[in-house]
Amino acid sequence: MDIDVVKKLIKKYEPGHRDFIKMAEQSERYYNRENDIKFKDRERKNECQDRPLRNADNRIASNFHRLLVDQKASYIFTSPPLFDVSNDKVNTLISDTLGDKFEKICIRLCAMAANTGVAWIYYWSDTEGFKYTIVDSKQITPIFDTTIDDKLIAVLRSYEELDDNGKAYCVYEYYTSDMIYSYKIEDGDIDTLHEYECYNCYDVDMQQSAFVSSVPNPFGRIPFIPFYNNSEHTRDLDSNKDQIDTYDKVYSGFLNDLEDIQEVIFILSGYESEDLSKFLSELKMYKTVKLGTDEEDGQSKGDLQTLTIDIPVEARKIMLEMTRKSIFEQGMGIDPDPQNFGNSSGAALGYLYSLLELKAGATEVEFKSGFSELVRAICNYYGVSVNKVIQTWTRTKVRTDSELCEIAKNSVGIISNRTIVANHPWVENTERELQRIEEEDNKTMTGDELDMFGMVNADEAE
Repeated sequence: MDIDVVKKLIKKYEPGHRDFIKMAEQSERYYNRENDIKFKDRERKNECQDRPLRNADNRIASNFHRLLVDQKASYIFTSPPLFDVSNDKVNTLISDTLGDKFEKICIRLCAMAANTGVAWIYYWSDTEGFKYTIVDSKQITPIFDTTIDDKLIAVLRSYEELDDNGKAYCVYEYYTSDMIYSYKIEDGDIDTLHEYECYNCYDVDMQQSAFVSSVPNPFGRIPFIPFYNNSEHTRDLDSNKDQIDTYDKVYSGFLNDLEDIQEVIFILSGYESEDLSKFLSELKMYKTVKLGTDEEDGQSKGDLQTLTIDIPVEARKIMLEMTRKSIFEQGMGIDPDPQNFGNSSGAALGYLYSLLELKAGATEVEFKSGFSELVRAICNYYGVSVNKVIQTWTRTKVRTDSELCEIAKNSVGIISNRTIVANHPWVENTERELQRIEEEDNKTMTGDELDMFGMVNADEAE
């Protein structure tokens, strides 16, 4: 591929990609509890200068963003989706290829999509077969065509590497459906862009291996699959960042007030000594302070006053409660406060999950298309034709025992007894419970048969 064309592509998409990286890094900061409250100091410094009673500068970052992201990921993917292509052998092949790490991959995908708006899976093949993994979204610049379908026609991946001397350089990989190209930039200067021979290929004719800068794409399609967070491709932090910042500010301010209130400023007048250390010593030892007296009438001519901070406790408490409620409403999650659950009925618990279900549904719709593409890529690699990929998704939510028991009761005759027993809240071992049921049924039947013929066990007769 022509170097000048690659330079034009980088110059065209680099500004927008930098903005994307900036937003992604902000979300990741909040996910790691490094909120803006920890970095904004100008306002606090000015406050301390203008108000001498203010000395404390606590910066407490809340963990609401991580809670909401992990809550959604666990709700959707604790039980990962199942795939059915109407062929048991192929279904087994797909399951084996996805492997034991698939559940972990799903949760990481969901968390990354929530933080950046989109997560990417990259797949390739080696001597062991079909492989796949998650690629950092900040490395990926997608290139779409100009049609109404927004078809992905290329992917530009960029990342940093270190040479043998520890010097950093940037690698650009350009993927199309036909070819994969690799380029290298020194010192961040795009004018230094040149081909990067990093692919080790074996030349059959020459009977030797060599490093090259481009290789054919063996899949015939771009080996990157996007998993969008929602239809708008936005991140979760956009919905409640203002509320989280407000909560951090009020909470930290409350803690600062509690710390500053312990520092009392004394206002003295008519104190006999000029030694303030003596004043503090007497106050600490005797809990009293001797002030000066008027020589004529013997009356005290001194005065002792204190300056303290008034804390609007009730107002701050209400503000924190309101802000916390708004965080979970705007973030479409469930507040884990125990008072929200208690002895809630199944209907009440269902209401608590309503917003989370809406958010999860939006993510599921986008992820379904990504998983379908991944399954088709697996089948294509093994030479299997697939018409339709059926996906089964299972939510993970809190249910009351009474609700589960009622569901089990109403499911008799509709689904198998084994499934009913396995999902009953009181059953810990399905096989043991089925064995006990069988033993009880046999015992009951034997008793009925003996009674039918007028026969009674000798021991029972005695």
